[in-house]
Amino acid sequence: MIRFFELMTRVSSLVAATGFALMATTTHAQNSIETVNVSGQQGGVTLVKITLKSAPAATPASFAVNNPPRIAFDFPNTTNGSGKNVQEVGEGDVRRVNIVQAGDRSRIVLETARPLGYDAKIEGNTIMITLGGVASASATPAPMAQTFAQAKPNDGKHSLRDIDFRRGRAGEGRVMIDLSDNQVGIDLRTQGRSLIIDFINTAVPKNLERKLDVVDFGTPVDTIETFTQGNNTRMVITPRGAWEHSAYQTDNKFILEVKKVADDANRLVQPGFAGEKLSLNFQNVEVRAVLQVIADFTGLNVITSDTVGGSLTLRLKDVPWDQALDIILQSKGLDMRKTGNVVWIAPRDELATREKLALEARAQISDLEPLRTESMQVNYQKAAEFQKLLSDPVQKILSKRGSAVVDVRTNTVFVQDTPTRLEEIRKLLKQIDIPVRQVMIESRIVEATDTFSRNLGARLGFNDTTAQGFRIGSGNGSNGLFGGSLANTAAATGQSTTAGTFNDSLFVNLPAPGLSGANPGVFSFLLFNDKSTKFLNLELSALQADGKGKIISSPRVITADKIEATIEQGTEIPYQQATSSGATSVSFRKATLSLKVKPQITPDDNVIMNLKVNNDSVGQNTLSGPAIDTRQVVTEVLVENGGTVVIGGIYTQDERSTTTKVPVLGDLPYIGFLFKNNLRVDDRRELLIFISPKILKDGASLR
Repeated sequence: MIRFFELMTRVSSLVAATGFALMATTTHAQNSIETVNVSGQQGGVTLVKITLKSAPAATPASFAVNNPPRIAFDFPNTTNGSGKNVQEVGEGDVRRVNIVQAGDRSRIVLETARPLGYDAKIEGNTIMITLGGVASASATPAPMAQTFAQAKPNDGKHSLRDIDFRRGRAGEGRVMIDLSDNQVGIDLRTQGRSLIIDFINTAVPKNLERKLDVVDFGTPVDTIETFTQGNNTRMVITPRGAWEHSAYQTDNKFILEVKKVADDANRLVQPGFAGEKLSLNFQNVEVRAVLQVIADFTGLNVITSDTVGGSLTLRLKDVPWDQALDIILQSKGLDMRKTGNVVWIAPRDELATREKLALEARAQISDLEPLRTESMQVNYQKAAEFQKLLSDPVQKILSKRGSAVVDVRTNTVFVQDTPTRLEEIRKLLKQIDIPVRQVMIESRIVEATDTFSRNLGARLGFNDTTAQGFRIGSGNGSNGLFGGSLANTAAATGQSTTAGTFNDSLFVNLPAPGLSGANPGVFSFLLFNDKSTKFLNLELSALQADGKGKIISSPRVITADKIEATIEQGTEIPYQQATSSGATSVSFRKATLSLKVKPQITPDDNVIMNLKVNNDSVGQNTLSGPAIDTRQVVTEVLVENGGTVVIGGIYTQDERSTTTKVPVLGDLPYIGFLFKNNLRVDDRRELLIFISPKILKDGASLR
């Protein structure tokens, strides 16, 4: 028989957090809470009547928490005049009422047995709260959205003014959001390991539309991402580890707190069990009696098979009820099936036999069920691809009697199958026939050059025009008139070569050559005797070039997710090519700036890109045709949305120094420069390639 049966619930975290949720003020309270009455009604409805000293101006702000189930109401400028802070209740689904006052604000927290819907209205100086709804029969109920303010029809546009993050005293992460007004509709829900907050009909400024990394604060929160979702603003908060959250709104400020759940090495709770805790102590009690106790505790409708029997002895303390039920079923070889809020418990073999018979009957019905034909419009993909998916021979979605045909002109698929399969195909089409997300990829190719060159040279000669004189130079060139190319106007006219009279008199001919199409500066000096029969001619030339340049190319292209795109600009150069018959043909060779990319958008809105970037130019001419100077990068990178990465860089430096001189004479001190030529070159070139992907929103275009 049952010796001890104890039920324990967790203390509400809402009451513990009231110290900071209700901020004290110095304003004199204008109202007070006199009484709180709870009464059960027909149909499972519970009525809570809150009587105030005077009629309230508006319905109090409220919010609900599902685990543990709590409903809270905030009363500004109101004190607790009831004389007690905790009121035990045994009516309906309400177990306890907590009244907490901080300054001139008060909060009433209703501890309920299960998550409930509620409605509040004002009748004179009384607030009538109706609690109703059906409790979830699942051991781990799906997360429900918490609504802090309902969005009104035709409501004006709201906005977020500021987003702040702070670390609390206990190490909790606190996200504080300033709203434009207190009428913003807010929906909060849990999705996977993230918290999703939707601000209905609310805009967010560009400076707040970003992703915050708050790992360094040492709280359970890793990142906070805010972005526009249609007409709404969505905030995605990503915590880590075991955590729980609470949220509240005070005037224009919405606050969400994420706390770390401390691990208890002695607890029996295992992952996957989230029921309310209970304690059981049984000695040699019938299994059916224990199941009845759990049914009374949870409010579930339990049907036990006649074949369930036997006794057991167990002692469980502070264990979730769904874990306790699982332990009992495992120990006696039982299993359960759920339908709504009804649980059917029977031996495993019996359930397996019943399910096998049910499946066989369903298969027979499917073979005899009449077929129906439906037309399904495909919007964002080709109907032939959808028909191929339905008729896949490896994993066929259609039944063995089903078929699908395509009308290419209207992009429609006509499917003939049983009504059950048609419903599944409609759901599949709704899931996959969605617009493909697009990405804009922008590439910046930067070429920077820094060139420097310096060239010094000299030319020296002597000539004696008398027959009995002598000549230093080569050959027997004829004498010309005085002046020649080294006349007294040579420096002004820019002449750099010697001709005529003095061509054959040069015995040092090492001038500075021109660089990049520029002529060197020339200084000419001529000495001769009074009879103009003997000449000493000297020519000094020098050239220095210093240049800097920068070329920026920015190809950009928009493409769909997982679709390769190419953009290029340049020249196709013709050249002749010999054929096998001996004739010649004209072929073309490309010298283009091109970007080829195939993006893939990841679930966390990053972009994986297969890239090929070319920046080619025309080089030197050869016998086979012009050469192509190629600069190419082929790689695969992962970049966050809107980020920039350098995928490649080439740096070259050409530094050389060349000296051409007359042996021995070029090494003489002071005058050695007259017998040599010096060339110095220092060229630097750098090529950098930047890539920036950006996921486009609906309606965006390349600008």
